[in-house]
Amino acid sequence: MNKKRLPERLVVMGRVLAPYGVRGWVKVQPYTQRPEGLLDYPEWQLQRDGISQSRTVEAARVHGGAVVAKLQGIDDRDQAAQLRTMQVAVSRDEFPVLQPGEYYWADLVGLTVSNEAGVVLGRVTEVFDTGANDVLVVEGERERLLPFIGPVVRQVDVAGGRLVVDWDADY
Repeated sequence: MNKKRLPERLVVMGRVLAPYGVRGWVKVQPYTQRPEGLLDYPEWQLQRDGISQSRTVEAARVHGGAVVAKLQGIDDRDQAAQLRTMQVAVSRDEFPVLQPGEYYWADLVGLTVSNEAGVVLGRVTEVFDTGANDVLVVEGERERLLPFIGPVVRQVDVAGGRLVVDWDADY
């Protein structure tokens, strides 16, 4: 186990919920669009209170909507229980390269959302999938749920930290 301060290029991909069984496995709530997306990363950074510990994933599988995983150095239920509530992060450098017009959910969270008239609606705090399309949770003077679809999302400027939408402030 390697404990270190968090590098800036880590992206939170899930959270440890609880131990799973008695042999050191943990149950993880993935924040990925598909739960199996978390299985693509052989090294996880478990983090809490600004401290990160690197763990190699020895085995993992999707179980319902969660992921269960056996992490190197975690060999019993008590050790697994100590990981409860830790965030699971991976290095942004490990993400596959995107095609133009594609975005990682993590890149959308935190963007300032304004409409075409320039009215700021708030910031993206979460993205989730409904099956039909992704939805942006925008927190401002109130919460708004905006579909992440072409007719609504007019411009995404990740580098500039903003997103422009065709959405009336009264909606």
